[in-house]
Amino acid sequence: KVTSSRKDLSVLSGVKNIIAVSSGKGGVGKSTVSVNLALALKSLGAKVGLLDADIYGPSIPTMLNLKDAKPGMHEIGGKTIMEPVEKDGLKVLSIGFLLEPKQAVVWRGPMISSAIRQMMSDCNWGDLDYLIIDLPPGTGDIQLTLAQQFPLTGAVVVTTPQEVALADARKAISMFLMQGINIPIFGIIENMSWFVPKAHPDEQYFIFGKNGGKELADEYSLPLLGQIPLYLEIRELADQGQSFENMEAEKQEHFIKFANNLAQQVAIFNADRLTAYAK
Repeated sequence: KVTSSRKDLSVLSGVKNIIAVSSGKGGVGKSTVSVNLALALKSLGAKVGLLDADIYGPSIPTMLNLKDAKPGMHEIGGKTIMEPVEKDGLKVLSIGFLLEPKQAVVWRGPMISSAIRQMMSDCNWGDLDYLIIDLPPGTGDIQLTLAQQFPLTGAVVVTTPQEVALADARKAISMFLMQGINIPIFGIIENMSWFVPKAHPDEQYFIFGKNGGKELADEYSLPLLGQIPLYLEIRELADQGQSFENMEAEKQEHFIKFANNLAQQVAIFNADRLTAYAK
């Protein structure tokens, strides 16, 4: 049984659950999934924060229409503390808030790791039920910094049904299960499961393959947390900075199901952990 590698429980002590949203490769809609997961959890009554940890390509400011937002700054004991941007009760922090729109991040690994540590521990996240972390693609410095230095509760792996995406998703799973990391994986989310034409909402086209995420979940004995169709409306809303709240109820339901399934897995894990501590 995989156990959590939480070590410093004083870090982010007001945050009950820190969930990393990962993918092996780019282009699978991980940021879209992260944003809508956070908003779906909030719609269920949870207190939620969202950290955009994709330092090289932060897209959360665009998806939440926060491109001009800036985090607050204040001094506590000679240390600068950031205040996350709030949108409709969702707390958000992204390196995109601190850069010019066309400014590229050209940093080596140590600078990237330092930025992530500051965004995690030098930010006043307050009391949260969930802090959702939108990871960059791959298995590099950012993933290792978060996994080894912060009390992650667990991770979710996003993939499309396509074999190319599944091959890289296996690498993300392998990273979390490595000795010395040992981050629980709460399940797989299959994005772009099928295409639904706007003019023909009853039709389904499996353009990236069929049930690849389900088969991946079965391969690793993990829950399949949801299958999200490829709707034009979801892409349009993300580009317009509107996302979940402006979706039709039928489309919202995919993310609500995902959020409920994840919350259930997290609750089971936390109950098992408390039982183990009590023995």
